[in-house]
Amino acid sequence: MFRFLSVFCGLLWAGTVTALPEGQINVIDADTIDVGQTRVRLHGIDAPEMGQPCNANGREWDCGRWARDFVRDQFDGQHARCEMIEIDRYGRVVATCDVGGQDMGSAIVQAGAAWAYRRCSNAYDLDEKAAAITELGIWGVAIETPAAFRERRVSGRTARDPSCAVKGNISDNGRIYHLPDDRSYARTGINLANGERWFCSAAEAEAAGWRPAHR
Repeated sequence: MFRFLSVFCGLLWAGTVTALPEGQINVIDADTIDVGQTRVRLHGIDAPEMGQPCNANGREWDCGRWARDFVRDQFDGQHARCEMIEIDRYGRVVATCDVGGQDMGSAIVQAGAAWAYRRCSNAYDLDEKAAAITELGIWGVAIETPAAFRERRVSGRTARDPSCAVKGNISDNGRIYHLPDDRSYARTGINLANGERWFCSAAEAEAAGWRPAHR
């Protein structure tokens, strides 16, 4: 086991790692998976957030759910071997993952289910360009970038927003989310300045590294 100080796209985090992730895949969202018992954020890609809308031909749908379902169809239940890059501020392992000789990040970007996250890596730049030229997935619809969606949503959330009522609280017990029917929900406050935030679903909270409160 070793200890290190890691930089994930400019964010510092200190932690420990015992082994590189390897095991069966459970897809959380299009760029976040569990590999065995380890939560992994795929390096170099940025997929639509759960609840993020996209539209085309007068129809709107949840692009985050669509991207997640695509990745589930392709990879859920398969065996992955991952190479760790670092640890992000939520304690997730940031890694590239190989499934049967295929790079997951490359496959997801090529299918138009995620952007190349150039803030962190240019590894999937050509994959993105190929998807954009053929208007696959996100390139054939109207959609804002996940970064813009996250910034707008987090900055605009209040306790009275009925669509994003899951509370992401940080305490001595770590990052914990509270659903409206949890016993401690009413007395749990949210301080955005301290990194606490609102989520629109339990799935979104877990993908970001929060765990459910004991009820």
